[in-house]
Amino acid sequence: MGVRALGAFSGGLDSMLAALLLKFQGIEVELATFASPYFSSEKGYGGAKQLDLPWREIDFTSEIMALLKKPPSGFGKNLNPCIDCHASMFRILGEIAAAEGYDIIFSGEVAGQRPMSQNKNSLNRVARLSGYPELLLRPLSAKLLKITDPERKGLVDREKLLSLSGRSRKPQMKLAEEYGICYINPGGGCLLTDPNYCGRLSILMEIPGLFSAVNAGLVRYGRMFRLSEDTIGLVGRDEKDNAGLESLVKDEITFALEDRPGPTGVLIGDPEMLPELIVLVERYAGARSCI
Repeated sequence: MGVRALGAFSGGLDSMLAALLLKFQGIEVELATFASPYFSSEKGYGGAKQLDLPWREIDFTSEIMALLKKPPSGFGKNLNPCIDCHASMFRILGEIAAAEGYDIIFSGEVAGQRPMSQNKNSLNRVARLSGYPELLLRPLSAKLLKITDPERKGLVDREKLLSLSGRSRKPQMKLAEEYGICYINPGGGCLLTDPNYCGRLSILMEIPGLFSAVNAGLVRYGRMFRLSEDTIGLVGRDEKDNAGLESLVKDEITFALEDRPGPTGVLIGDPEMLPELIVLVERYAGARSCI
């Protein structure tokens, strides 16, 4: 068998280029996108399809929920435990590599692109925490970083890797044009970097018993109300909100007006607060209803 590489793949420009740099060296590349309530795998699936490379989704829900309770390396600007999150992802990839015979794990990270999570010290810390520091390759910035085992062993040609750094995307855009690939402009992606969402999530996290993957997904949608010390109410603002709430509800109490348009309401917490939720649903529907 030839050299095999397994990459953490967001589907963005950097991760696409990293995969191609290895593919063009004749390396057998497979891509993996992590999914959780805070980021989806949709973009990764689309990017892998464009590159015509094998792809898998990895459920990261339990890992990220545990990290949010107490990340060893702390949070970024909002509730983003980026260093520990990335380290955990690479640990999972390393374990898969060991079990399935991959020679390299890699990512599209660029040194200095993000001041906190992608400076050289942070990249080195992530590699150490992952447990697979000698296996982890960053093709776009490899020449600026410590040489890895795959390079040392000649499994990948270090001279054909890059030395990109900083926040400018112009070199990557030029490469994308040369390779003939389409890409989505960078930005967003993880809800844990969104200050508005993190404000909602912080309220959820401070109420004992309410912090769960389902509830973390629910608070993405609608107007959010603190109905009591232990209860949150959500009221859809439009059809998209209503659909989002209804798609995620499991054991939560829901309320909607009968035979007339209006918002969906979801109660997270004390069932006795249902009358307060009904009042809110009726208010924002502009109508009264009997139950």
